[in-house]
Amino acid sequence: MADGGETVEGEDEPPNMSYPLVTVSDLSSLTVAVGRNLKEWLQEQFCDKPLEQCEDMRLHNAAYVGDLDTIKSLLQEDSFKQRINEKSVWCCGWLPCTPLRIAATAGHGECVDFLIAQGAEVDLVDVKGQTALYVAVVNGHLDCVRILLEAGADPNGSRHHRSTPLYHAARVGRTDILQELVRFNADVDVDHQLGPRPLFSARTLSTLVVCPLYISAAYHHLHCFRLLLQAGANPDYNYTGPVSREALARGLASCLLDAVLRHGCEPAFVRLLLEHGADPKLVTWAEPDPDTMGRVRVNSEALRIYQEARRCPRRLTHLCRITIRRVMGKHRLGHISCLPLPYAIKSFLLHGDIRGPDTPALQTHD
Repeated sequence: MADGGETVEGEDEPPNMSYPLVTVSDLSSLTVAVGRNLKEWLQEQFCDKPLEQCEDMRLHNAAYVGDLDTIKSLLQEDSFKQRINEKSVWCCGWLPCTPLRIAATAGHGECVDFLIAQGAEVDLVDVKGQTALYVAVVNGHLDCVRILLEAGADPNGSRHHRSTPLYHAARVGRTDILQELVRFNADVDVDHQLGPRPLFSARTLSTLVVCPLYISAAYHHLHCFRLLLQAGANPDYNYTGPVSREALARGLASCLLDAVLRHGCEPAFVRLLLEHGADPKLVTWAEPDPDTMGRVRVNSEALRIYQEARRCPRRLTHLCRITIRRVMGKHRLGHISCLPLPYAIKSFLLHGDIRGPDTPALQTHD
């Protein structure tokens, strides 16, 4: 797992440089680049139309470079408007994709917005099962993420892909993107959505490795970890479904609290789990065992907090908050701020995640 702490905002941002405008006309020479034979094979296998009907890729190329003027001009023609959802290989790409998927990958928000307005389907997938929203998240394009979600894109991506937009955002520490996905009711508990297959029939996918909360802790993204818990993520994930006995026998993490301790996470991770209802007694050890911990050093303060919680009973107010949140369910927590209750009680139920009597920080989109 990754080392280090929270990613500093702007740390990976590109330098502030201006680039010349690229248009479709600049790309004509690239269509004969190395690898044309592979592209032709991909077109034959995966494109929506026969190879001889896929030569004019101007719409796809315009989406790639963000040439909005060309997109507007082309979509005035019926022939191109009928192809707005066509999957094809464009000048610089290998996977057959729709123009919307291409524009979302490149982060051209205006093109994404216009293509949707002209009838582009937001949840079409490429040959890898990736939606336009998923690739926008992977490439860190917050504006495209917002546009796609507002247009009705499924916040959980596609069931044909083995990850979700929210899982990726939690892994890379993009709290801003995570907030948008939560606002549109993305599932905060699990990322794998594979349907039943013979290969997976003998085991469950409900394990720690597929949990967004776990991956945010493993990469030490505290802000993402807190946001997921506030949005209703299960603090005892892997104990509401079948438990991996094999993992327990090998001394691997058995629940999120166990995993957080084993990864040497800061005390704040342990506190947050306990505040949101994690059961310290699910951890099968009271003292770290060098034989099963390996080289991992448990944070001494985090260990002290866990041991104290294991010994001491919980306060009644704490138990009431946990019960109320569980009864409401994770998809209705955003409505707590609208309840006819005193501000102090609403703030308590939301773990302090409320900015004012009428302006909650955690909101959901209906």
